Amino acid sequence: MKHFLVSIFLLIGSTSNLPDNLTITYEGDTIASVNRTYFANPLINLPIADHDKLEAFIQRLEKSVYVPPANASIDKHGNIISEKVGYTLDREIFKRLFYTYFFTKDASTIEAPMRKVYPAVDSELLSQIRVKRIGQYATYFNSSNQERSHNIVLASEAINNQVIFPGETFSFNKTVGKRTKEKGYLRAPVIVRGELSEDIGGGICQISSTLYNAVDSAGMTITERYSHSKRVAYVPPGRDATVSWYGPDFRFTNNYQQPILIRSHVYGGTASIVIYSSEDLKISPRKVPSASFKLPEKESMGSEENREN
Repeated sequence: MKHFLVSIFLLIGSTSNLPDNLTITYEGDTIASVNRTYFANPLINLPIADHDKLEAFIQRLEKSVYVPPANASIDKHGNIISEKVGYTLDREIFKRLFYTYFFTKDASTIEAPMRKVYPAVDSELLSQIRVKRIGQYATYFNSSNQERSHNIVLASEAINNQVIFPGETFSFNKTVGKRTKEKGYLRAPVIVRGELSEDIGGGICQISSTLYNAVDSAGMTITERYSHSKRVAYVPPGRDATVSWYGPDFRFTNNYQQPILIRSHVYGGTASIVIYSSEDLKISPRKVPSASFKLPEKESMGSEENREN
């Protein structure tokens, strides 16, 4: 749990340690202590709390107690892992309790009032949209290139179990996030202005390209896609989707009336992505050319198009 303490300066060099402080607790722990004098407006000789100071205080308090919800997901054995409800500060109740304290002269202790935050994807929804396979694609790579293979696995895990609702647009960059050493990405071959080089995250374009072909085969609306500046080996010509954090993105929109589910896995030297939805969904599939099993002798192509440097 994140804790913070708001120190109020009544005079230069002295902090508040007054007997009439407001103490805020959460699950039995003190997470904030503040005095009403901090919120008083010195320009107005009236008992009115400074709105900006109160909002800033509430934002910090909210951040301290927030527990994010977790969507239901499917594990590697095909079992559904139940969703988890999250919690956040109930701002309205807290404000009422705060003003009760503010307009009195006594000390007070408030247990941070919380409200539930429900996940967007629960077990029931997931069980309904994992039924019908509406698109799929597989590409192949040299698994002996450990750094590149490692990056491919990380990107695959980042998009696995993603649910895209009707009318919603999926962004590869937003979903996967910035590819950094801190996130576990390694240096691997990339294409820089048509030339081969190495950089953090090399290889993830194999996942974005596999995803592009899978969602295209499912009849989705492709809203943003760019090809590499150099031919890549793992998909047919013109069937790749280059991505870079400060550059191109791959995005598509779910144009159906049902949510869709992305299942992405890496098995040895195979990256496989399957798109699912509900049994009742009527789709307009597209035919896309399959990827070749044959790999180049030196697989340095087909990496992230680096435009960050």
